[in-house]
Amino acid sequence: MTTVPRTTDLAAIRIWLLVVAGLIALMVLVGGATRLTESGLSIVEWKPVTGTLPPLSEQAWTDAFEAYKTIPQYRQMNAGMTLHEFKTIFWWEWSHRLLGRVIGMVYLLPFLWFLWRGAVSGPLGRRLWLIFSLGALQGAVGWWMVASGLTERTEVAPVRLATHLSLALLIYASIVWTLRRLSSREETAAPARLRLTAWMLVGVTFVQLYLGALVAGLRAGLVYNTWPEIDGGLIPKAANLWIHSPWWINLFENDLTVQFMHRMTAYTLLALAAWHAFDVMRAGVGRDVVRGAHRLLAAILVQAVLGILTLLALVPISLALLHQGTAIIVLTFAVLQAERLSPRRTAVVAVPQAAVAAGQVG
Repeated sequence: MTTVPRTTDLAAIRIWLLVVAGLIALMVLVGGATRLTESGLSIVEWKPVTGTLPPLSEQAWTDAFEAYKTIPQYRQMNAGMTLHEFKTIFWWEWSHRLLGRVIGMVYLLPFLWFLWRGAVSGPLGRRLWLIFSLGALQGAVGWWMVASGLTERTEVAPVRLATHLSLALLIYASIVWTLRRLSSREETAAPARLRLTAWMLVGVTFVQLYLGALVAGLRAGLVYNTWPEIDGGLIPKAANLWIHSPWWINLFENDLTVQFMHRMTAYTLLALAAWHAFDVMRAGVGRDVVRGAHRLLAAILVQAVLGILTLLALVPISLALLHQGTAIIVLTFAVLQAERLSPRRTAVVAVPQAAVAAGQVG
């Protein structure tokens, strides 16, 4: 049996992680808006410390604008843009980067405090150190993404964009899992197949999120805007799916192939969620597991409808962000369901403050 921090520390850790998870979800949405408004390349330098402040004078704004004029996106897409128009896209990217810095501080400072108090150790401490490491890596991946659009492209490389988003959501999912592990629950006696399908749902959800980021990076949602047909049929012609050579390039850079994979993965995810919801009822497991499966299925169904509407409407920002926000909800429900069905190797016991004090007196 593993003893976790005393009650007051445990409550503080939960609140801390909830705040961080909420900020990451917000950052994903701001990042989505930054991508949809073509704002991600408006800041052409990576200044982790001094970049915290925006331009504070007209000369500073002029210098930032002149730096933007040197990249292909300005020359090929925004030639003739005014300083006022530049400020609009600048503020999106600056807000996105500032939010990343805020998340770093909101995570790091309380983490150091809990470490100093000895409140995080064992499996919890290792998990929190892993999340911290992934967060540090995310900053570097973010600049790696931006750098891909500064010399030859007019946008960031779709694969790098998808990697950046996937890492953010992996960090988010890790925090959701950790929060759930800090909560007490009864062990669920469930067949192994239910745990397998729950983890398959998490895996397929991540694949779908990665493909969605590729669709966004390629602007593939602006083409083939019909449903259920795509490129004139339910299944596109093979020649159009594999137009690039070598063949694997199509999996990342062919608009039709990427959008088709995104659609097929959505159908797969919906079918798997429906089977899981049916199977947990048939297996007669706990009510929490059944409710969790139904919530996940409902969220995936809503997400599928939003995806179709977003495609048919040619990706308006409002629908696109709602689609992305619902994807975060789907991921949350999938992770929670997998945790419900996963055994806990050690019991989680919160030590009451009074018991700690009594032990110290004795």
